[in-house]
Amino acid sequence: QVQLVESGGGLVQPGGSLRLSCAASGSSFSISNMGWYRQAPGKQRELVARISSGNSIYYAVSVKGRFTISRDKNTVYLQMNSLKPEDTAVYYCYLVRPGGYDYWGQGTQVTVSS
Repeated sequence: QVQLVESGGGLVQPGGSLRLSCAASGSSFSISNMGWYRQAPGKQRELVARISSGNSIYYAVSVKGRFTISRDKNTVYLQMNSLKPEDTAVYYCYLVRPGGYDYWGQGTQVTVSS
């Protein structure tokens, strides 16, 4: 079993920055990839960024150039700069193990507003 614990959400003004963290814990496990989804009210959940075990990185077009994903062992980070009101959402960390088993964090609210 794998547990994911997120932190770092909050309220920030447009143009500001936040850093999300997601720490994975549990019995020994391998990781295929980790990343972040987000879901805004009334919208579908969308993939924001993903980093694979080989450090291949994907960004959604809407965040490319503003967000940076990184990983240190079992922790994944999302540095979010130049935040916009449309970035407001609940951000969910996820982890996929070899074989396709996926795990999710509880979600952390990010609100961008003046």
